[in-house]
Amino acid sequence: MLTGQQKRYLRSLAHHLDPVFQVGKGGTNDHQIRHIVEAIEKRELMKVTVFNSAQEDRNVIAAELAERSGSELVQVIGKVIVLYKESKDNKQIQLP
Repeated sequence: MLTGQQKRYLRSLAHHLDPVFQVGKGGTNDHQIRHIVEAIEKRELMKVTVFNSAQEDRNVIAAELAERSGSELVQVIGKVIVLYKESKDNKQIQLP
């Protein structure tokens, strides 16, 4: 579980990142989750965009992505979701 200070720090790091994945009207699936898990292991911090055509609410999608990928939900702002997971092999971010 991330503290408020850690979330603020991660939000500041994520500000300049471009979204890596998109969720559309098909929602999330196992294939997409597998790719997110692989990508977040290398990056630790990433953004996901939710298109307007998505049938579920972006907060529901964010919670599902975080739970199924084993990551922490940092922020949902607009149509962008920020996820964080500490990497086992590629540790780059030192949390305060």
